[in-house]
Amino acid sequence: MNDFSALIAQWHRPIDRIFYRILLMGFAFYHVALLMWNPHTYAAAIGGFNLGVVALLILAICASMIFGVGFKPRRWFWQIIFSPYLAGCILVYFSLIRMS
Repeated sequence: MNDFSALIAQWHRPIDRIFYRILLMGFAFYHVALLMWNPHTYAAAIGGFNLGVVALLILAICASMIFGVGFKPRRWFWQIIFSPYLAGCILVYFSLIRMS
């Protein structure tokens, strides 16, 4: 298990830079601000809220905040769940569907 955790940490090493931390937190703050400012307009822009959309949005925002402040989970399953790659893909997807 420890070797797998080290492998996941090595996989995250290329993106573990201050630029990517700030960029991912910026995406998260952007979506939180839009959601808090006018949730009805935000929901209409992304196609409505349902359980899947809300769960992905919460996961992506939490994972990007965890990555942005520099917290590194020790266990491999938490490293996968709170992966900055996953959070970034979800937030970029929501940004793209909101823009179109």
